[in-house]
Amino acid sequence: MAKYLVETYYTCTFKVNHYLDNINESELKNLEKRDDGKFEVLDVKLDNRKTKSLDPNNKKIVENKKIDVVATNNQSSSKNLENIIKANNNPEKSGKRFSMPDRRKGYIQKATIGDHKVYLHTGEYEDGKIGEIFIDTSKEGELVKALMNNFAIAISLGLQYGVPLDEFISAFVGTKFEPSGKVHGNDRILTATSILDYIFRELAISYQNREDLAHTPSIGNSEISNIDEQNTDDQNQLLKIVKDITSKGFVRNNYKKNLVDLSDVKINLKGKK
Repeated sequence: MAKYLVETYYTCTFKVNHYLDNINESELKNLEKRDDGKFEVLDVKLDNRKTKSLDPNNKKIVENKKIDVVATNNQSSSKNLENIIKANNNPEKSGKRFSMPDRRKGYIQKATIGDHKVYLHTGEYEDGKIGEIFIDTSKEGELVKALMNNFAIAISLGLQYGVPLDEFISAFVGTKFEPSGKVHGNDRILTATSILDYIFRELAISYQNREDLAHTPSIGNSEISNIDEQNTDDQNQLLKIVKDITSKGFVRNNYKKNLVDLSDVKINLKGKK
């Protein structure tokens, strides 16, 4: 049943007591070669402790966080141990919840699967990363609506605790149950095998650029090739401002397609006499 092997290294300081009948220089010179002494341990120092998996396919080494690593002769190995400890102490992996801001961005997508209308609401962090979803359906009973609402809450909590969106996409894309069939109202998804299949296809396309899950090609996703080099810095600055105030899921990373240049537009305002 043992799957791990713990290796511990110690540095010991000790003294040897020899009992001599006659003390002379020859006895003292050969004292280190004698093996009849009694050992007395003065100090024991723990250098490091490693836990190795006995699985030949698993080469991961886990450090015991309660043991301080002492510098050894091999400096590169001690640096690697420090990097492993820092990675294990990463706050992003400590189970901390990153709550959504009170005022947040997002979008609403309406679609029809068969005869059932589905409304997908999303909420985003300030950097455009998705942090919550809400699902509303029509022609469904109270039980199904309650299950879908609580399912959306569970997904939202997972996203806020650091679960990658890719994990949910791989888990729910392809699930099959009714309602299913043709999808109306979404320009990138034409059919879906279930509501969950549709929802996570939409999230994958909007937030992960998963074009392999879309049924139609992206429009306006190609970059504009002929751009004046003098205006690229200004355009990048404008593009950064647009990214900060718009929903990433709504524009699907096609920021330049949704931009309108009004620098040459002149507006004349005439007051009434």
